Amino acid sequence: GPCKSLTPILERATAATGGQVELVKLNIDENPGVTQAFHVQSIPAVFVIKDGKVIHNFTGGQSDQYVQQLVQALLPDPTQSRIIELLANGTEEALRDAVALAPGNEDAICTLADLLIRTGKAEEALTFLVRLPETDRVRKLGAMARLAMNPVDNLDVELVALLLRVKDDEVARREYLDILETMGPADPRTSKYRKLLTTKLF
Repeated sequence: GPCKSLTPILERATAATGGQVELVKLNIDENPGVTQAFHVQSIPAVFVIKDGKVIHNFTGGQSDQYVQQLVQALLPDPTQSRIIELLANGTEEALRDAVALAPGNEDAICTLADLLIRTGKAEEALTFLVRLPETDRVRKLGAMARLAMNPVDNLDVELVALLLRVKDDEVARREYLDILETMGPADPRTSKYRKLLTTKLF
């Protein structure tokens, strides 16, 4: 019947993945609990489980081609796997390779930008960051890069000086916000200076 013809198809397709996709066979008479949990109505019943969740299921026989496509779709994207590898490596060369592979990947670009800022290449870091939509992480790194290009010795003195110009000076306002961004919410001065800015602008 369908069980006998489907089993070798499933075995071949999963064996070809070199252990990345595992085939688990259960006898429904010996495992009534599993049968109930998965609401098995008829056999063969195939459930595709990934990261602990059922992502696909079918009953009855299926063609070799159908099963092959189903199993292939479960394999990790080789590009994504390579990017994860390169990010874990963490060298400038590896991070540049990751960005070249995925020019719009926020994680790859931000990790590279962070490294470039710390190694005195803030201007180049900004050229990568402008590719991305403005998230909190991108905004913070952009602020760090701009500050690295124009270092400030004393943040408080600088903020007070900028505060006098923020209302009419777009550049001063940007620089003021950059400093607050790099100080971060953990710095008690951040909320104080944010309030002062609001008062000044409105």
